[in-house]
Amino acid sequence: MTSTAVAEVGSARRAGLRLGPWLFGARVDLGLFLGSALAALGLVAIGHATGLSHGALPEWSWLAFVLAVDVAHVYSTLFRTYFDADELRRHPVRYAGAPLAAWACGVLLYLDSPLTFWRALAYVAVFHFVRQQTGWVALYRARAPKNGLADKLIDDAAVYAATLYPLLVWHGSLGDRNFAWFMHGDFVDLSAASSTLVSVSRLAWIAALLAFVLRQAWLVVTSGTLELGKSVVVATTALVWWLGIVGTNSDFDFTVTNVLVHGVPYLGLLWMYARARHREAPERLGSQIAGAGIGAFASVLLLLAFIEELGWDRFVWHDRPWLFGDGAALGDRALVIIVPLLAVPQATHYLLDGLLWRRADTRARPAQRAALGL
Repeated sequence: MTSTAVAEVGSARRAGLRLGPWLFGARVDLGLFLGSALAALGLVAIGHATGLSHGALPEWSWLAFVLAVDVAHVYSTLFRTYFDADELRRHPVRYAGAPLAAWACGVLLYLDSPLTFWRALAYVAVFHFVRQQTGWVALYRARAPKNGLADKLIDDAAVYAATLYPLLVWHGSLGDRNFAWFMHGDFVDLSAASSTLVSVSRLAWIAALLAFVLRQAWLVVTSGTLELGKSVVVATTALVWWLGIVGTNSDFDFTVTNVLVHGVPYLGLLWMYARARHREAPERLGSQIAGAGIGAFASVLLLLAFIEELGWDRFVWHDRPWLFGDGAALGDRALVIIVPLLAVPQATHYLLDGLLWRRADTRARPAQRAALGL
């Protein structure tokens, strides 16, 4: 260690340990990221203590976590896009083309076979879930002046290892899993290569997470800074993905660990964006809803989620007549049109989410900079 580094360490120790940087502030960050993870872990513990984790997903938990969080968070993207006339004028081709492209691709995939459609949608969804975690970490890194290329490599390796290792374990044991992403069979069976695949990926998982821990420890020693927000995102991602997929074998456990850590922070981000946009352009539809309060914001999302699930249940699944009523049994030709159409909101969310939060868009939009704490 050079004399300069020694001096920096001494200065950091005299100043005390600094926490941060934060995206939205310490309380909000910890509430969204750590709070959602602790809620998921607590529910898993309750599930095993009460027997909820055994057997099929209870109906109340489907309502609370799938409809009210997973499906609802998809529609929160409307506050960044289709509920804002200025945004629609800025990118008319994008916002007209994305749902049309999603539906057309869905029809082509479904024409090949329903399994092809669901498999393609499952892998796009998995990619979206993984990339969201790398996106949160990238936002933290952008706020840390001492982070460079090495940090990007270490951060990305940690998040990809935290998510891909459980997914590889899952792919190697599909027949033993009591849960599926959308439907059983939507993942490719890699059980023939599972022994080698899981062993190698486990080593990569340990190495990548250890490298992240050592890097954070080094920053504490050399600069007196603990990047607590980023560390929480990486740690909770690693823990809940491992627990929900590898550590347990339960539809309930997988649902709560998968949905809460993904959906709750995104809902928080879009609520903060909608509030910032309300201050900036109060006449826009999304701004007017946000201006009525978080209850109005949540009610719109729940209503849209309910309408979508009504369509799925009445025309495709027929699982919940107690909630949605008896539906119609459609023929194969109708399903080719209807199933991709019902998937359009979800697929469009996946397509647009990779575009909306880029640095160029953030620089051009004060409301987005405010929402992201930049």
